[in-house]
Amino acid sequence: MSIRPVLETRKAVPTMEGAGVHLHRAFGFADPSELDPFLLFDDFRNEVPAQFEKGFPWHPHRGIETITYVLNGTVEHGDSLGNTGTLGAGDVQWMTAGSGIMHQEMPHGNAAGQMHGFQLWGNLPSAQKMTDPRYQDVNAREIPEVTDDDGTVVRIITGEFWGERGPVDGIAADPQYLDVTVPAGVRKTFQIDTYRRAFAYVFEGAAAFADASPPSGVLLEKEVMGEEVNIRDLSGDRTLIRFGTGDEVTVQAGPNGVRFLLISGAPIEEPVAWHGPIVMNTQDELKKAIRDLRNGTFIKPAH
Repeated sequence: MSIRPVLETRKAVPTMEGAGVHLHRAFGFADPSELDPFLLFDDFRNEVPAQFEKGFPWHPHRGIETITYVLNGTVEHGDSLGNTGTLGAGDVQWMTAGSGIMHQEMPHGNAAGQMHGFQLWGNLPSAQKMTDPRYQDVNAREIPEVTDDDGTVVRIITGEFWGERGPVDGIAADPQYLDVTVPAGVRKTFQIDTYRRAFAYVFEGAAAFADASPPSGVLLEKEVMGEEVNIRDLSGDRTLIRFGTGDEVTVQAGPNGVRFLLISGAPIEEPVAWHGPIVMNTQDELKKAIRDLRNGTFIKPAH
């Protein structure tokens, strides 16, 4: 077994999308090879309704897949195929845009005004860019949750882990998408196939992610549950950790524990031509998509 080195640790950057939704972007619209097959990751946690309630009105997508994971509040969605629905706390939606879809997503806070969730974009290989659009809506109770002896809890949204399989399937990137909670002071190792690109995103508590390279940073001693624990370079809320190659990731939870997403997928390794919500392989394909939008032929008949 080899520990994946930490290539980079960085904070998500505040940005605005849709009709004025305030969110934090961990990555996107930069180097698409960095976390291939993943293109973009947005953290749309917010507790000020005026900063998210105008939502994401009608907009197109082509050539990608999106996964929306709601923690608190709801997201109402509708599309050009006539699909409508509402995602609630703990629910997941995987949308394959394929040849093209128009849709909208309108977030609403819970009773406390909280709208918490994430959206990840996955690329489609050239052979599937023009596939028929489809949705997979998954209710929170359908998502398996496994608790280990040390109190570590993992929700398995896609892929296989600890003998369970997530309910979302048939995804081009063959992703593993895990919601992981590690209790205070616990050190835990997670297996990830060597061929996958992988990242973690911390959204509660803090942790140190073990690195195969020599340790750096200030070594701090903390007392956790009556024991002295050495914590080095804790990564806290809204931190992206990008891993290099290897087959396992090790995390040391901080004094208050940690909750993070652990996401990996098989790289596609194809050229990327990208303009907003449309991702193709060539500039000619991108220009055609824009022409289709202008002349009303963006939505293709189902095969």
